[in-house]
Amino acid sequence: MVTIYLFGKKYSVPGELTIMTAMEYAGYKLVRGCGCRNGFCGACATIYRIEGDRELHFCLACQTQVQEGMVIATMPFFPLIKQVYDIETVTPSQQLMMQLYPEVYKCIGCNACTKACTQGLSVMQYIAYAQRGDFKKCAEESFDCVMCGVCSSRCPAGISHPQVAMLARRLNGKYLTPEAAHLNDRVEEIGDGKFEELLSALMEKPLDEIKELYHHRDIEQ
Repeated sequence: MVTIYLFGKKYSVPGELTIMTAMEYAGYKLVRGCGCRNGFCGACATIYRIEGDRELHFCLACQTQVQEGMVIATMPFFPLIKQVYDIETVTPSQQLMMQLYPEVYKCIGCNACTKACTQGLSVMQYIAYAQRGDFKKCAEESFDCVMCGVCSSRCPAGISHPQVAMLARRLNGKYLTPEAAHLNDRVEEIGDGKFEELLSALMEKPLDEIKELYHHRDIEQ
């Protein structure tokens, strides 16, 4: 058992639990900020300190194991600026970034966003790519972002990093990435029912066998 503090209250919980399961063990009923529970949705952004240590740590509650003396506060929502645009009519230019998210040019290079990222991404670097209108590199660098918003909560310039990254990934996918003709052909084949028998057989397999097939599949170069 380890001692933790949830929202200022002291609890004793099993040390093998995650922060999220420790909250439920302590009696909290989670109706918000719990999402997928597998590290993908970013809904369970959490800030904690270890008792006696001044450093702030940032994590996802569903992925982080409790520690002795952990002082915890969750942050299930942070007000990001989300601009509205029509992906069918915009162009992948630096002017678009200046128009929609001009605050990226106020970045002071403090790197607080990168230090806070729950996924360990180089956030300040992908913002630098966005400033230059290099949407392909911005998209690649931010690919694993789960949009938890912790980076923005630490930004003195008020940048909405996840929304900037989302714009870059959409522009990259829509305009910059070459069209995958073979993928279009495969989608058409699926629509024609070519793989129904194969898919039915796959769905009948145990989950462990499906995972094994997935991890050892042939990956196209």
